[in-house]
Amino acid sequence: MPLLLTIATRESRLALWQAEHVQALLGARGHSVDLLGMTTRGDQILDRTLSKVGGKGLFVKELETALQEGRAQLAVHSLKDVPMELPEGFALACVMQREDPRDAWVSAGCAGLADLPQGAVIGTSSLRRTVLLREALSKLERNDVRIEPLRGNLDTRLRKLDEGQYAGIVLAAAGLKRLGQGDRIRHIFSTDEMLPAAGQGALGIEIRADRSDVAEALAPLVDRPTWLAVAAERAVSRALGGSCSMPLAAHATLSGQRLHLRGAWGDPEGAPQLVRAEAEGDVATLAEAEALGQRVAEALGAGGAH
Repeated sequence: MPLLLTIATRESRLALWQAEHVQALLGARGHSVDLLGMTTRGDQILDRTLSKVGGKGLFVKELETALQEGRAQLAVHSLKDVPMELPEGFALACVMQREDPRDAWVSAGCAGLADLPQGAVIGTSSLRRTVLLREALSKLERNDVRIEPLRGNLDTRLRKLDEGQYAGIVLAAAGLKRLGQGDRIRHIFSTDEMLPAAGQGALGIEIRADRSDVAEALAPLVDRPTWLAVAAERAVSRALGGSCSMPLAAHATLSGQRLHLRGAWGDPEGAPQLVRAEAEGDVATLAEAEALGQRVAEALGAGGAH
């Protein structure tokens, strides 16, 4: 039965693209869908790193309030922004097909890390990218390069790069491609060079747990292989403390029923070397995928991740 639905969304250009994408898919199935644009606390605090002000959950709280109050029935998120444990009464009802999960190097003058001038500054908002970059720069013996915080939405980050505040910045390839900015990418890091964040490139749709009608409407949008992969990735993060602002990478690939999962953890204040772990197994359910994630988390913990 067709539903009247409202999507709660942040008002950045990327968030609106994601919401409009879901709006179009649901509209094509006969549902009537409006958007409710909102500014979140994460959008307002731009002078401090996310890890110091409460993590990426700051981007979803206001949207959850709109769901709670009935002003919206679903919220579309970049899955890597969604906390590992949702509050009581909310559910992740849909994970959609993943865009490119990898990280992208964006720079006016440097084709890659090896081309950086002496004393260059790299921008990133992520502790994960910071520890991965530190390891890569250490291997290049480039102790002169500084990694500085870079906050703001995608357009703001690109503007700061264009103003010359950074020699290069690292962004999710998915966001650049979705907004038609793929031509800004100088290099896409392979997953061996830079392991992605849990859920990177995937969209997740959150609803109130009591809205089975909305879950039913979203069922055709679910991409099962993506959901199995991100369930394993998110389980690594959940087992190690659950914060989206951890210096932790986790990435899974599914081939048939065989899921291969890799994780990496680094200490932002310690040695540049990362702790790494991996596991693989046949998975048919989310619980089996999460069990694989638990195994990788335990191996990382045994190696010193905390």
